[in-house]
Order: sequence, then structure tokens, then C-alpha cells
Amino acid sequence: MKPEILIYDTTLRDGTQGEGVSMSVASKLRLAEKMDQFGVDIIEGGWPGSNPRDMAFFEQARSLRLKHAKLSAFGSTRRANVKACDDSQLGLLLAAQTPYITIFGKTWLLHVESVIKTTAEENLKMIRESVEFLVKNSRNVIYDAEHFFDGYKDNRDYALKTLQAAIDGGAEFVCLCDTNGGTQVEEFKKIVSDVAAFCGNVPVAVHCHNDCGLGVALSIAGVEAGARMVQGTLNGVGERNGNANLCTIIPNLSLKLSYPMNCGGNLKKLRDLSLFADEMTNTRSDSRAPYVGASSFAHKGGVHADAANKVKRSYEHIDPTLVGNKTRVLVSDMSGRALVMMKAKELGMDIDAKDPKIKTFLNELKQLEFRGYEFEAADASFKLLLSRFLNKDEPQFKVRGYRVIVERDETNSVIRSEATVKLEVGGSVEHTVAEAHGPVGALDLALRKALYKHFPQIMDIELIDFKVRVIDSGLGANAVVRVQIEFKDGDKIWGTVGASDNVIEASWEALKDAVEYKLQNSF
Repeated sequence: MKPEILIYDTTLRDGTQGEGVSMSVASKLRLAEKMDQFGVDIIEGGWPGSNPRDMAFFEQARSLRLKHAKLSAFGSTRRANVKACDDSQLGLLLAAQTPYITIFGKTWLLHVESVIKTTAEENLKMIRESVEFLVKNSRNVIYDAEHFFDGYKDNRDYALKTLQAAIDGGAEFVCLCDTNGGTQVEEFKKIVSDVAAFCGNVPVAVHCHNDCGLGVALSIAGVEAGARMVQGTLNGVGERNGNANLCTIIPNLSLKLSYPMNCGGNLKKLRDLSLFADEMTNTRSDSRAPYVGASSFAHKGGVHADAANKVKRSYEHIDPTLVGNKTRVLVSDMSGRALVMMKAKELGMDIDAKDPKIKTFLNELKQLEFRGYEFEAADASFKLLLSRFLNKDEPQFKVRGYRVIVERDETNSVIRSEATVKLEVGGSVEHTVAEAHGPVGALDLALRKALYKHFPQIMDIELIDFKVRVIDSGLGANAVVRVQIEFKDGDKIWGTVGASDNVIEASWEALKDAVEYKLQNSF
């Protein structure tokens, strides 16, 4: 029987150090609750005293009703030549009132002597006395050995002495941190194995970064070498190239290596947790992320898609539903009748494979792709296009025309965009105008205003992504551009596409499809 592996999440602290990652106190609290529901064992909430947001988080986190996860506050060992009881930072860690406290200390003599500028012996005292002080104040302590692998390779004996100091102080876990993210797999595995034997009954954890693209591989190697806890972040967010990605580590440990984990029974919630974390950290989801990405089980080639449709495991290494994902069929100018049929089935459309209109549709699809359209990330536009060819759905409105005016007031450098939209809806004509800073925003508002009286639910949708790509840069300003838009309504997200040598026209096509798709689908 393999040993149970604990999952320690540091998204709320280390993850927020990543470029472009931003979290409010409310977002951190909501994500902590979501991680608890998933089965994460320890959640590192932040560094008390480092910023007002983390202090507010710990104050409000006391009211959380976590069912399994334990919160941990993060900080450093005491300062050199200061008693632990007099160190203000250790005092703030206690004030956070978390059952766990994680403190880091120096392992590498380079840092001891050249960065914090103290002696090797004083550093050992700083580690032992800090851990001892926190343990005496009824805290469970996890000791993070910063730059452990660099320190070990520089001076193995001293690196092990730092761990022994933490153990002597009463640390529950010692965590080996590959802080620079430069260690390779084989040397990492050998070092973890050596340390696990050295620490005996005190379990070892690993904390890896992705600077060499090995964060996940190192974490798994660490477990196989004897580590009993893995530290990482959801979706791998974090400083520089990010931290080890728990959304990849967890299913690998559970599904591939059969390690028991508390969260192992909740893997079907993994993709949902990943998407929720992206929303809370204000980051764009990675469609190619292993296991949880939208493209993880997507098939574009007809042979692959057909084989996967007949025998799932022929082109899918696991059943995607095990991690809350699903098989997707991608359509393009390479698509044949069989691929279109599979895509239609995926989208819930009941069509006759022998319908002669399918051939006409395929020809139109290939022409549209040649002109710059791409439907891989635009399921909504694809479904609407197929429905029009098969006469499955009548459009909810007809466009009579639109106009966009952009003006700049040089006096105060203000840019205004005004859009006018004329639609035929339910036998009546709606003629509306709206203003916004940009032309697409103005078109979006004018379109919704025209439809609101007939379809008030149209105001519930939210434009969450807007991309413009030049198809042929050799044509300069006259190049065809492709616009892809994503809208959201609750937990439903759909994509549309438009293409034209006029960016406003391409944007209008994508907007029009997005709205039409919402009106034809009740969610």
C-alpha cells in the first residue's frame, strides 16, 4: 500500500507573486473554500504583515467553516541576533491564528553569509529557535528550506544541519524548496531520497518551480523518492515561470501512480476548480493545460476523431470525465462528413448524415476557412452556420443595417464612439444608438438595446474576451483580420468568429453570432 500524499496549496501566497495575477480578499476567501471542498489538505493564505490584503484575509478567514483543509500563515525565521519572542514578524504569524505556520530559512551558505550577512552558526539558531518558539505557542510548523538544492550541492553537510535544526525545534514537516527552479530530475530524486533517509520519522515535502519546465516532473519524482507532501499552485501560477502545477500533479499521482490522497475522490471537480482559480486570480485559462485544458481531449484530424469516437482510449490517455473534462471535436477546412457529424452530436444537434445539404455545408465551411474564419474556438458560430444550412432554427432578429462613428476631441483628448443599429425583431423595427469609448463596445451596447424589449435576458451576458488576428500581414492595413469573441452567462461560455478586411465588420459578425446563440439557447 502506497503512503498517503498531502497536498499543500500556495496559490493564495506564492501564486499571487506571478506576473498578471491579482486577487482581492474576497477572491482569496472564495478560492480557499473551493479548495477545501475539493480536498486540499493545507492552504497557505499569505504572509501576515507583508501587506494589508493578507492581514485582512487572515482576519476574515477566521469565520470560514472549512471542513477539511487547514490554513497556514507564511513567514521567515527570526532576524539575526534577535530573540524569537521579540521578533515582530513571528508575533504577526501567531496573531494570524492559523493552526499551521510555515516559515522559511536559509540553507545555502551563499545566502547566509552574503545576503542576510550572518554566521553559519547563528543561522542554525535562527531556524531552531523560531520553530521552537512557534511550536511552544501551539502551532504546527512546516519548515521551508529555501534554496535547498543549491545549498545541498554547495555544502551537503551544512544543508542537512539546517534541516536538523528545524527538526530539533519540533517541525512537523521539512520542505525542500527548489527556489531557483534549476534542478534536474535525476539529481533532484537522489537528493530527496538522501534527505528522506536522513530525516527518519520527520516527513519531507517538496516545493518546485517551473523555470526549466520541470515543476510537475520534479514534484512527482520527489514523491517517488520519499516525499509525503507536495507544495504547488492551481494552474501553476507563480513567480517567474510559475510554481509546480497541482492541477497536473494531482491526477498524475492519483490516476497514473495510484497514490492515495484526500482529494483523490474528487477528481471530477478538478477542471471546475481550475477554471474557478483562473477566475479568482484574474488569469486567462490555458487551453492546452494537461488534464483540465479545453484542448486536452480535442481532436481535429478526421482519423483521430473517428478513432476516438469508436474507442475512446485509442487517442485519449484517460477518460476525460475522470477529471471533469470532455472530448471535443474541432472542425476546420480539413473536416469531412464524419467529423461534422461528430461535432454536431457534441453540440446536441440531431441531423441526418445522408442529408445532401451536408456536402454544401462542407464546401461553404472550407471557403470560409480559406477567407480567414476559424471555428475551432467558435462553437457557437459553427452551430449557427450549420443550423442555417439545415434550416433548423430561424434567426431571432434580422439586421437592416448599422453605422459606427468614431470622433476625437483634440481639446481634451477624448475619444468617443457612437453606434447605430437597425434590427427587425418580431415584425417591428428597432432603431437604437449607443455610445462607448471604443467602436466594438458601442456596437455591443446598441445591439443589446435594440433587443432588450423583446429579450431582456440579453443583458445577462458578459463579453469576457476579444481577440483580433491579422491573417495576411503582407497586405498591410488592407489585410483580412479574424475577430474571436467569448461571452459568458453564469457558468456557460461560448465563442464566435468573424473575418473581414474591415475590423468593424469582423467584430460585428462575431457580436451578432454571440447574441443570436444566446437567444437560441435557453441557459
